[in-house]
Amino acid sequence: MDSPLKALPLHLQFYLAMLIALQDITFEFGARAIVENASWHIVPGDRVGLIGLNGTGKSTILRVINGEYTVSKGSVNKIKNLSLGFFNQDLLSFESDESILNVGMTAFEQALKLEKELERITKELETNEEEALLMEYADKLHEFEVLDGYNMRHKTAQVLEGLGFSTADLERPYSQFSGGWRMRVLLAKLILQQPDVLMLDEPTNHLDLPSIEWLEKYLQSYSGAVIIVSHDRYFLDRMVNKIVELYQQQLHHYAGNYEDYEVEKELRREMQQSAYENQQDYIRQQERFIERFKAKASKAAQAQSIAKRLDKLERVEQVDSGPSKIRINFTPDRIPGKIITTLNNVTKRFGKLTILEGASAEINRGDKIALIGANGKGKSTLLRVIAGTEPMEGERIGGHNVVPSFYAQHQLESLDLNSEILDELKNFGSGRTEVELRALLGCFLFTGDDVYKKIKILSGGEKARVALAKTIISQANFLLLDEPTNHLDMNSVQMLIDALAQYDGTYVLVSHDRYFVSQTANKIWEIVDGKIKEFKGTYAEWEEYKKRQAENAKQLASADKNTNESKKKEVKNERPNNNNANNNSGNNNNKNNSNNNSNNNSNSQPKNAPIDKEKQKELQKHKRQFQQLEEQLARLNEKKASLETSMNDPQTYSDKKRFQQLESEYAQLGKELKQVNEDYEKAFEKLMELEG
Repeated sequence: MDSPLKALPLHLQFYLAMLIALQDITFEFGARAIVENASWHIVPGDRVGLIGLNGTGKSTILRVINGEYTVSKGSVNKIKNLSLGFFNQDLLSFESDESILNVGMTAFEQALKLEKELERITKELETNEEEALLMEYADKLHEFEVLDGYNMRHKTAQVLEGLGFSTADLERPYSQFSGGWRMRVLLAKLILQQPDVLMLDEPTNHLDLPSIEWLEKYLQSYSGAVIIVSHDRYFLDRMVNKIVELYQQQLHHYAGNYEDYEVEKELRREMQQSAYENQQDYIRQQERFIERFKAKASKAAQAQSIAKRLDKLERVEQVDSGPSKIRINFTPDRIPGKIITTLNNVTKRFGKLTILEGASAEINRGDKIALIGANGKGKSTLLRVIAGTEPMEGERIGGHNVVPSFYAQHQLESLDLNSEILDELKNFGSGRTEVELRALLGCFLFTGDDVYKKIKILSGGEKARVALAKTIISQANFLLLDEPTNHLDMNSVQMLIDALAQYDGTYVLVSHDRYFVSQTANKIWEIVDGKIKEFKGTYAEWEEYKKRQAENAKQLASADKNTNESKKKEVKNERPNNNNANNNSGNNNNKNNSNNNSNNNSNSQPKNAPIDKEKQKELQKHKRQFQQLEEQLARLNEKKASLETSMNDPQTYSDKKRFQQLESEYAQLGKELKQVNEDYEKAFEKLMELEG
């Protein structure tokens, strides 16, 4: 049956469907205005990305919606009985010694209350069977079932495991987990409450890639409205259908995801700039007229009239130049050898937990490696192994002329707490001028007098940005970056991406920001079963590869299922009739033996099944080609290893002509290897297709 709303005019349908209406609101913090005369209407089905530069007040707007702050002008209207869920950093003040499963289940407050009531009544019924008590029990049981109380434990476990907890973790006390994992528990609780409007302030900061992907799938089918504040543009591109930008104390509305917003904003800027220039031409013409004729009696009245019109004219503002576009430059001090670092048969354990077992890998000059995967797989540990700061079994061989620089949260300890931010960078000895250092700090959100703040008064996020700035001016030719985009806004992340694109050195980075990874990496590393699994290609290519793998696995599983079902049917058809079997057991046994022999001889294929000779011929041909490619790859890899040994010989560097010759051979070999690898992949896929 159609909703009664559909019979109403569209504008009335819109207003009646609204969940929240911010109407001409103004809100200030002291003398600073966050928004002035701003409006925003939120309706069911909205997936809104609330964006803006750091410090503009995005989280404040969420608190205004949540009712924590009162506007000084305008109104915030909500429908009756609206339920709001707000995920934010303040939730970390929550403490509990309950298991995380029990903490998550508090989302079902009414169902838990009913469960206790039912337990009480059940106990009372042991000695009291009055009809009134039985009726009360029946009513509460019905209400419990309506609230899906029997499934609340299962639902809670499902959401917690989706956010990265193992089944064994569910019974561990909440108090035993770190801040990031606690935030996941509280996010799970909020999701399970299923509010009409779900507000998420930087939800991906506490999640690894598998958990982010799970959250995306969940939110795509969420029945309520969702408002997201996030610096993860990849997440916004996948999740939102509207963008609201907080800019210059106004809320600017855009349809579509973040990518659509960028296109639309640029178009609006061009139109505004054009309107501004046209208006300026008009103003100049009118002012010339006024100046020329204001003293002439015949034209004075007209000139005065034009002057009044200009005074009343609503001026078009010139387009703001937008956020700073300062270029960040890395300047490696020296050129390293071809091989940066080699890991041979590396094993790393923490008690019973094995991170690496007999793992080997090689990092070559120019590699841009993204190390990805779920939390707890050992990504940061592997970075420390590569850096040589983590004890392990096996061999780590550093390359010639390699100057490393390691950025990670623990590097904050190296900051001088009594230094000012600017002095901390000056004392690092990069040789850059104060103007250059101030420009760099501006990229990392330290502007004006901020650069004179003492390190000791900075927040954890601000200290992290100072440490990252130091990494950039280090003149290293090998960077190890552990979550470098944490605490940066989108503009700063883009500047870092642009800088890494121009960087001549080598780097390995760990990041859960998929947009950052997609723009910076040419190789993907994963830790799988204690080994380092390398994929040569971009993040987008890796995603496509994983998708193909999942589809192939699904097809194989489906094929196996069909084969098993087919075999079951064959066995069922071959079973003798019980009545006949009693009378003719000898004959049936002979027939069954005959059938079994026949089935074995024909490899379980139907009798007299035709053999596709052409397909068999093509299969044999591709098997030969595949074997040849395998042998060719082995030969090329041996040649590569031999060349690398020669190039790493110090005597080679003293013979410029010899080194150039080896470099040329190595480059040519790289092209051959790339082509043969591509042919090998294609041949493998074709072989799988034919054998399937």
